[in-house]
Amino acid sequence: MSTATVAKPTAQQPGKGSRRFSLPVLLLIIAGVLVLTSLARIISGADGITSTGQMSTALRLAVPIGLAGLGGLWAERAGVVNIGLEGMMILGTWFGAWAGYQWGPWTGVAFGIIGGALGAVLHAVATVTFNVNHIVSGVALNILALGTTRYLSKFTFEDAPQGSSKQSPPIDSLGTFDIPGLSSWLQTLNEKHWFLVSDIAGLVGGLVTNLSPLTVVAVALVPATWWVLWRTAFGLRLRSCGENPVAAESLGVNVYKYKYLAVIISGGFAGLGGAFLSIVASNVYLDGQTAGRGYIGLAAMIFGNWMPGGLALGAGLFGYTDSLNLRGGTTNVHALILLLGMLLVVGAAYLLWRRRTVGGLITLVISAVMFLWYATTDEVPRQVVTAAPYVVTLLVLSLSAQRLRMPKADGLPYRKGQGK
Repeated sequence: MSTATVAKPTAQQPGKGSRRFSLPVLLLIIAGVLVLTSLARIISGADGITSTGQMSTALRLAVPIGLAGLGGLWAERAGVVNIGLEGMMILGTWFGAWAGYQWGPWTGVAFGIIGGALGAVLHAVATVTFNVNHIVSGVALNILALGTTRYLSKFTFEDAPQGSSKQSPPIDSLGTFDIPGLSSWLQTLNEKHWFLVSDIAGLVGGLVTNLSPLTVVAVALVPATWWVLWRTAFGLRLRSCGENPVAAESLGVNVYKYKYLAVIISGGFAGLGGAFLSIVASNVYLDGQTAGRGYIGLAAMIFGNWMPGGLALGAGLFGYTDSLNLRGGTTNVHALILLLGMLLVVGAAYLLWRRRTVGGLITLVISAVMFLWYATTDEVPRQVVTAAPYVVTLLVLSLSAQRLRMPKADGLPYRKGQGK
């Protein structure tokens, strides 16, 4: 009785970062960001920041990041840190292109998943069976995948028609489609440039315009992951391995099996993201094609607090900043400096309301710098546009660090029977 009395208050204490936004509050925040974005668009005249084309491009760029993040989510919910997502994506791009140009794009998608899963098996053997440090194993896998694909490309793509040692032959397209009627109506509404209404039309229009079938599959995997991990017995057992594997083992859960399954599924997701890059995004394999998206996917997962919904928002944010490189980059980023200044003012007001005076004043100073930068320039250097996705990654992780709550046993070594 006394043990339960002591343990109960401890279990109810909120851990660092355990506080979460409720759905109404989250929707209110999203609505506020949309209002400020629309205001910044009207002031700056940069209508492209919420255009249908911009949002469609952002979605296409967010998909591989989101898939990598989902892969990281599966592995880390089972207690295995997966820094090797980048390497698994690299394997996915190569295997997807290799099979795709020979036997068709859907076969390439399947082989991309298999390629990522093969890399995951190596990571699982090292971390789960031999208890190798998860970071060391992941970094080693990234290096191994990069070297292996470069080596294989010399024997497979170099002598192929329209191929080279650093590029595969073109792969047939999976095709694209629009939602009949809805896409054109939202496009028309977006082109009217009305306050807020046109911005919402551009956002929704980007989600229903110029879609690849693989994009639809990738988006559907977000709620599917949530349902499997949080609404099934399988998901409960898997998550218990990442929270307290000793307790899970005492209840009859085969911890090794669930860790292996989680890491292999993780590699499949990352491989699918790689196949998306080589089959949908560019229709060829290119050396260095992933460009760090595996790491950005990991950052999106952390930003989302190891939850599928937050991960999807993070992937969308990173995909949007990445899309600025492709569509009116310097003008749009200049407008986003104004938006950032507005958001910082709101953040400063919130901090001051919470009586965090120092943080609020620092945020106000930074917002003043943003407004000054916007007022004294007409556009930003191209280098700033190129660096935007990586800068946003660092900013988001640093600002959200206080609210994070990773699985308790994530990255910790485990041996069968260690609780006895």
